[in-house]
Amino acid sequence: MSKERKRSLVIAGHSTSVSLEEPFWDALREIAAGEGRSVASLVGEVDQQRGTINLSAALRLHALAHYRTRAERD
Repeated sequence: MSKERKRSLVIAGHSTSVSLEEPFWDALREIAAGEGRSVASLVGEVDQQRGTINLSAALRLHALAHYRTRAERD
């Protein structure tokens, strides 16, 4: 199991830190690159849509949904 890694990001003009396991950071980089944008931009979008769930969990769920959708297409 991968240890969580904390990273600092600027989202909507404010600094925040997010702890995720390295495979999730890799997934977010891949998703962002595939959409032609930065990880910070992707995280910002997820942050805006997450409701009451914490940001780390929302990012994990976003990555899961992305790869599930991709698997269904293939």
